[in-house]
Amino acid sequence: MSQLSFEFEPPQGRNAPPAVADAAQPLTPEDMARLLDQHPDFKVLRRLVPVLDYGPLVPVGTDGQPQAAVRVLILDTETTGLSHASDRIIELALLLVQVDPVTGRPFGPVDTFEGFEDPGMPIPEVAKQVTGIDDDMVRGQRLDDARVQALIDRADLVVAHNAGFDRPFVEARFPGFAHKRWACSFADIDWKAQGADSAKLSALAQDQGWFYDAHRALVDCHALLQVLASPAADGVTTGLTRLMAAAAQPSYKLRATGSPFESKDQLKARGYRWDGDAKVWFCSLGSEAALAEELVWLKAEVYGSRRAQVDVEALDALTRYSPRPGRMERRAL
Repeated sequence: MSQLSFEFEPPQGRNAPPAVADAAQPLTPEDMARLLDQHPDFKVLRRLVPVLDYGPLVPVGTDGQPQAAVRVLILDTETTGLSHASDRIIELALLLVQVDPVTGRPFGPVDTFEGFEDPGMPIPEVAKQVTGIDDDMVRGQRLDDARVQALIDRADLVVAHNAGFDRPFVEARFPGFAHKRWACSFADIDWKAQGADSAKLSALAQDQGWFYDAHRALVDCHALLQVLASPAADGVTTGLTRLMAAAAQPSYKLRATGSPFESKDQLKARGYRWDGDAKVWFCSLGSEAALAEELVWLKAEVYGSRRAQVDVEALDALTRYSPRPGRMERRAL
């Protein structure tokens, strides 16, 4: 009797199922996964396994000469809440890896750091549910300042999946982060253009065939690094390529200063957001060309014949996603 037959003879004739090779040998989970992968009605997800060494590689430029590697620091935090002014970090994870600036692929060993910190306050219940971290896990713990600073010092570029959230938290705790170039893997990559239905990290990992236990800092970092190291839709670049390029370019925050009240629906439909503190509609633009185009649209569709001046904040990788302002200027329409 084989493990599949249960003492019944397999059916004969044209409707018989295909034979299983060497049915006397138990199928391993990977054997079963490969069989399911071959079936059009199934998609198999495998648990993401952290990569701690991406192997040897000598970066070579288009001229055939060796290129200096870009040292990328992948970062994730878990916190007591959403406000960097009143909440605190309870877990920090960092991965430092060398990246070939031409191919965008990581190489060599991955330096890792993970640690807890007592926030000096009870962890709110909602944060416990999201992160799986409770008060006992952080009691008396403190992040290793020297180890964190050593990794900051070696980094050329810091990457987080929602840098607008993580950067203010870590800059408040470790001022060295304020002097580094940053990129955001959520906002600086057009994931829809890459064929993704969602820019959530767990969804991007599933697109690559992986699942993992989300909302713990270190595994989130490993998942992000592997997603960014995977070939992009063009089959040539990677997510890391795109982030290095984004960090090299300025971006702009355009405020529709003094826009007519009746234009609010038009601005909202255009993608502008309302800043309740400054009481102004604003949008973010990724290039000087996009800014010039948007100024033309504002003049024609919002301000019309009115004389107007709008505020433009120029941001680079040193200030983007931080609470610190960029270079401000006023543009006449």
